[in-house]
Amino acid sequence: MDTNDLALVRAIHELHSLSAAADQLGMAPPLATKRLAAIEARLGQRLFLRTTRRVSPTAEGEIVYAHATRLLAGFQALEDELAERQTDLAGDINLASTFGFGRLWLGPAVAHFQQQHPRIRVQLQLTEQLPELSAQQLDGAVWLWAIQGPQAGRWTSRRLARNQRVLAASPAYLAQYGTPSRPEDLAGHTCLVVRENGGAGGQPFDLWQLQHTRDRSSTRVQVQGTLASNSGELVRDWCLAGHGIMLRSLWDIAPALASGALVPVLPAWAMPDADIHWVAPWRAQTPKRVRLLVDYLVEQFKGEPWRR
Repeated sequence: MDTNDLALVRAIHELHSLSAAADQLGMAPPLATKRLAAIEARLGQRLFLRTTRRVSPTAEGEIVYAHATRLLAGFQALEDELAERQTDLAGDINLASTFGFGRLWLGPAVAHFQQQHPRIRVQLQLTEQLPELSAQQLDGAVWLWAIQGPQAGRWTSRRLARNQRVLAASPAYLAQYGTPSRPEDLAGHTCLVVRENGGAGGQPFDLWQLQHTRDRSSTRVQVQGTLASNSGELVRDWCLAGHGIMLRSLWDIAPALASGALVPVLPAWAMPDADIHWVAPWRAQTPKRVRLLVDYLVEQFKGEPWRR
């Protein structure tokens, strides 16, 4: 088996689909099917069970996947170590981010970083769902909460900046419908729901978890409203137009709060775990160019520039 075979086994295992794996690796699906059949024939073992909807690994497939992952990581570490010896930084950085933060803050920062290192090529993928970073050959992602669940043990994380998701509404909305005085009052208001980025921690989009900024007590409120979108920017615009109360990150609405276009609602409460993080698959050695980018982002977002 060569590295292309190993990469195919890894991609099929992580994406649970032959066609998705073929697309990820830039192969035609029939070629991927034929290549997998050749691998299985060479090993004398069935590695995956195929149905019309899903591909599942056999016990032997799990063993091959584990070895493939380690071997590919070893090859990558070898290439990275040799690249470290170059005095002139060069190579690719592939990363992902959420749409809103990616467009407003990360995109300009990455462009400036690339200007400082002209031999580095950066590809930024904006997405609503956190991708399978290894399967899509991404060096990492800039995401708006820390990694939890099974991925936490396989990935590394570093906080780039502090952030809060806060409640806000327009002065016109509050003048017409009143200002909530307790989190429970939100259930009686029109709330604008953002359905993006997979839901923090996997919780429903319309279940708002709030934490008191002083005593750290927490509560959950089931909200309702007639407007929802997978675009945070659109929900922000609805809020500015007086259509309801929203829960939105300070990196997006701090200027509107400062100008008075939006008013804080329940200012002693905010959504926990909204900091901005760099998350990446665990690697024995992270390439220097990636480490430099992460250090640069930490410096760029130090002091929360959206508050200025």
